[in-house]
Amino acid sequence: MMRVTLADVAAAAGVSTATVSHVLRSAERNDGTIRVSSSTRETVHRVAGELGYVPSAAGRGLALGAVERIAIMVPNLVQPYFARMAEALILALEERGLSTTLRLARDAEAERDALLGVTTRDVAGLIVCPHFLSEELLDGASPALPTVQVGGLPTPGIDAVVMGEREGFLTATRHLLDLGRRRIAYVADPWLPSHEGPRYRGYLEAHTERGLEVDPALAIQGTDWDRRETGLEAMVGLLRSGAPFDAVMCINDAAAVGAMRAASLAGLRIPQDVAFTGFDNTEEAAYTTPPLTSVDPGVPEMAQRAVAMLIARLEGEDGPARRESAPLELIVRSSTGG
Repeated sequence: MMRVTLADVAAAAGVSTATVSHVLRSAERNDGTIRVSSSTRETVHRVAGELGYVPSAAGRGLALGAVERIAIMVPNLVQPYFARMAEALILALEERGLSTTLRLARDAEAERDALLGVTTRDVAGLIVCPHFLSEELLDGASPALPTVQVGGLPTPGIDAVVMGEREGFLTATRHLLDLGRRRIAYVADPWLPSHEGPRYRGYLEAHTERGLEVDPALAIQGTDWDRRETGLEAMVGLLRSGAPFDAVMCINDAAAVGAMRAASLAGLRIPQDVAFTGFDNTEEAAYTTPPLTSVDPGVPEMAQRAVAMLIARLEGEDGPARRESAPLELIVRSSTGG
């Protein structure tokens, strides 16, 4: 027999799920501050009793204010995107009255152990910004506690707020092509040379739209896309190859900072000789020389959606894994002539 959910109670009572959640939480906390009519409160309680609704342990703790912490897991804080996302998640959780603990998953084992509850027994839920998460990594196991994934390729069975990686690179590549750039390098993606990454697909799709072929010599692989050194090293390799190029699309802002440094040291003018784009629209993008054109993936909105999804699970919502995304925007700056 399936467990009765908040959505079941809401449907039977003829009110929203949010109303049911607020009424039941208000009752358990006995604070009397809920702004619904007494008849609505009575209906919700009666229907919940008739259906046999029982809050989950995590949801009951949330209602009583007893859930102390939500774990936020990121691979590192060297990459500005992860630091920005962690801050956005902490603030979004604080708005809901929840405290947080920040964890680092430096390898696949650490990430798997967090999802399976080995290292997260002290928290009620988990929001993970993955580097290694996949169906293969979990090997058929399910997360031990309510979990939401933010960014990365969606994992079957796990709620996710996905980032518009393909769409972002499609938009940025179109921007460069509209400016007349035709030899656009792609730096530096760990997914290469398999070409399976969504960012490369967006880059390739924009070229295909214009009837253009991508020169394989301009797609540069990197081992670690979280560090500025990766962009610098990739750019040095591209310059030494002798392959002509008039633009460089960097896998993210961190790589772009290093790549722009290498280009400047080589005497190239930005954007006159070569245009640059990044991804993530981190704070440092506005302070490079010149300022960096970058895709803004909507980090604050992603964080808000992730927290809302997690709280819904904590409050007992069942159902298949959900996928949501935030709107993105290309922020045009001087590195492309904007």
